[in-house]
Amino acid sequence: MATGVVVYGILGDLPAAVRALAGRWDAPVSDIDTRQTFTVQPGQSASDIGSDLYARNLIRSPIVFRMLVEARGVGARIESGEYQLSPAMSTNEIITVLSRGASRRGVTLTIPEGWRAEQAAQKVEALGLASSGDFLAVVRAPSGIQLPDALPPNQSLEGYLFPDTYEVDRNADARKLVEMMAQQFTRKLTPDLRRKAAERGLTVHQLVTVASIVEREAARPAERPIIASVYLNRLEIGMPLQADPTVQFAVANANLAEATGYGFWKPELTRDDLQRSSPFNTYLNRGLPPGPICSPGLDTLEAVVAPANTDYYYFVARDDGSHAFAQTEPEHRHNVERYQQGR
Repeated sequence: MATGVVVYGILGDLPAAVRALAGRWDAPVSDIDTRQTFTVQPGQSASDIGSDLYARNLIRSPIVFRMLVEARGVGARIESGEYQLSPAMSTNEIITVLSRGASRRGVTLTIPEGWRAEQAAQKVEALGLASSGDFLAVVRAPSGIQLPDALPPNQSLEGYLFPDTYEVDRNADARKLVEMMAQQFTRKLTPDLRRKAAERGLTVHQLVTVASIVEREAARPAERPIIASVYLNRLEIGMPLQADPTVQFAVANANLAEATGYGFWKPELTRDDLQRSSPFNTYLNRGLPPGPICSPGLDTLEAVVAPANTDYYYFVARDDGSHAFAQTEPEHRHNVERYQQGR
């Protein structure tokens, strides 16, 4: 009886149209009051959360859930983390629990944009969640882990470990951690993003590969769409990408133990490095490397599907982290002489 009064009070504060629609759809799914742990992932929308609740048989309608969240104005208060929910709760009761904040009993794991899988593995191990070896074993043999598109043969999950902050159960094993990051990638790669990529002739794998290179090159967020345009322009005319980060990736792959000492991304490449035989060396090989070199963030993925409209084919770094862009090789040589003298 007390529960009914609470729900009536909540519904009474809602607009008439929402109250009318909620009706029986707000009712509990079951009278079995068995609590279960429900996790809200970082960045999930009310629509995503409603779909997950419905899939777990905790609510009757994801559409009504979203409408009630919007009508109550609590969307911004639903934090990522774990919640104890029951199918005996009404939809409004569940929304009330979600809006009060998560019970944070796990470990906070942050994976920054631009990290390669080995860096994520080191962080996982440092937090005591799983060994780096176990984590990388799953990344390199990801059988059964679902993605928006099938991976090419023998492809690891490099690039698909979505950079984000996660609330992780202390008992999660390596596979669970990798699955969590891959699922977040799938959530973030919306149908609209996939459509825009397809319009540019890019598969999901090609999109992530280009974005991973842009992620490592763009020190300034505003330059992401411009740098993306340079690489896409080069791809369009069959010009080698000549992207230093792909060589850094290849150099580290040749000796991962040594690469640990310099953080996996060698600061200064030598002439010998640029001549290193590797399918990831985009100075020696035209087109894209076989796969991503790091995990790109959402903003970088969006920059690749909506790049700046430029005629640039070259860029060189300035001392302040920005880049000077050029259309022609003589203009580029001038920029190199101007900004990299004495390096």
